[in-house]
Amino acid sequence: MNNLIAQIEKMKPFFETVSRNKYLRAVKDGFIAAMPVVLFSSIFMLIAYVPNIFGFYWSESIESLIVKPYNYSMGILGLLVAGTTAKSLTDSFNRDLPKNNQINNISTMLAAIVGFLLLSSDPIEGGFASGYLGTTGLLSAFVSAFIVVNVYNIFIKNNVTIKMPEEVPPNISQTFKDVLPFAASALLLFSVDILIRNITGTSFAQAVIEMFQPLFSAADGYLGLAIIYGAMSFFWFIGIHGPSIVEPAISAIIFLNLDANLRLFQSGEQAINALTPGIQYFVATLGGTGATFVVPYMFMLLGKSKQNKAIGKASFIPTSFGVNEPILFGGPLVLNPIFFLPFILAPILNVWVFKAFVDFLSMDSFIYFLPWTTPGPIGLIFGTGLAPLSFLLAILLLVMDVLIYYPFFKVYDKQQVEKEQESASLVATETETNDDLVIAMNENEQSDEKNVLVLCAGGGTSGLLANALSKGAKEYNYPINSAAGSYGAHYDIMKDYDLIVLAPQVASNYEDIKKDTDRLGIKLVKTQGKEYISLTKDPKGALQFVTNLLKEDEEVDVHTDELIKGGI
Repeated sequence: MNNLIAQIEKMKPFFETVSRNKYLRAVKDGFIAAMPVVLFSSIFMLIAYVPNIFGFYWSESIESLIVKPYNYSMGILGLLVAGTTAKSLTDSFNRDLPKNNQINNISTMLAAIVGFLLLSSDPIEGGFASGYLGTTGLLSAFVSAFIVVNVYNIFIKNNVTIKMPEEVPPNISQTFKDVLPFAASALLLFSVDILIRNITGTSFAQAVIEMFQPLFSAADGYLGLAIIYGAMSFFWFIGIHGPSIVEPAISAIIFLNLDANLRLFQSGEQAINALTPGIQYFVATLGGTGATFVVPYMFMLLGKSKQNKAIGKASFIPTSFGVNEPILFGGPLVLNPIFFLPFILAPILNVWVFKAFVDFLSMDSFIYFLPWTTPGPIGLIFGTGLAPLSFLLAILLLVMDVLIYYPFFKVYDKQQVEKEQESASLVATETETNDDLVIAMNENEQSDEKNVLVLCAGGGTSGLLANALSKGAKEYNYPINSAAGSYGAHYDIMKDYDLIVLAPQVASNYEDIKKDTDRLGIKLVKTQGKEYISLTKDPKGALQFVTNLLKEDEEVDVHTDELIKGGI
């Protein structure tokens, strides 16, 4: 097994490169930016149709009123994602362009939206058809965003723009600078629309769905589900954020299936599509990638090792809400040969059992979207519309995951107990004292206030360190403000921070974001698994970690000032 892990680690640079691909990142970040729309709209679906389960039905006029916010939010998701994906991709391209010749991300957003409408919407009397403006148009949204940004990049990089005299205000000059790439990208997408309609007799949006339909069907089968969620766990096991690689490839499919399930449910038919956001959040990654919901409880309640018990107590709450980094890196499970098999196997078996309930027991699949932080069993039950069999399935998945992990946990726990017994005579010495830290605080009482941003993939893991840092700053009265954020949603706020800390799951993006932080003069640091988790549980250590980094910058600034004063 150790040889297998060694071979896998050799492949890690390649997988990290894939996870940092501009287009995959743009798709993922585009969805993250639009997620408030999805969450908002889902509330109205729950209000409108969950009462049906109990025999209560709203009148047609009331139902129409309730679902109106859904239609004008989720119903235009494709249009919105076209813009957010284009903005994210534009920000990536801008890293490689000179500061004085950047692509206008607002202009690319607008151009991508126009291009999306050209590809997806049919003109009707008094407006245009909206059938493909929602989730059914997501593939067209990505195509529009990718084409628009690449066209802009060609024009801006080669200075093919309308140049205005220096006397013209910058905002007016920017408008004329964007005219040519905007027109070129819109006309190109318009030409694609005309070509596809002449060949297929339908819109680009419908044509691309039909083209990928065999892939959608295969992905929704047992083998497809196993590959998708097995790969997600595999990448996480070797320390790479699996969803960053897998999610962009299936993002359009899962929302198309969710929309189709809701329509089937509303028409009185069975919601049969398994591959949805819900199966990922509440089945395959029940408690986080690796289906680890039960693992911290096993560490805490069944473990004989003091270390394992402590890790279980520290991680069972965040893992219950889908934030499982404390157990992944604290256990650790990641790159731990003992847990390789259950970490890959549990998610696959979970999705197979779920699909069997749908296929053979006629249980409805997921019809509602719920936040990924919803505790897994609750998300499974409510996401399937309180389907009676979902209560049984939730219990079955938890029991099955315990049985899968238990033999491997016992082996690991025994190893840890033996290690603890061997080191029982050793006394750990603490290298730092509270007095040292208090002195450091007093010396810096007059320091300027510093702002620290912690980034992870979804904003959950980063909150653990941000909270620990806030607690330490408050305890020692140190002028530091900390905030948590998700990678991809940080571009517009990072300028307000003095230090950015990357959680382990996004550490592979260090070189990309460093281009931004260097340009803005911001300190950047990446963290490793155990190091990060230990900091989240140690407010004093977290504060010392950050103050040391900020102190390094201050010393460099002082040295630079001295050199300047000395005439160098």
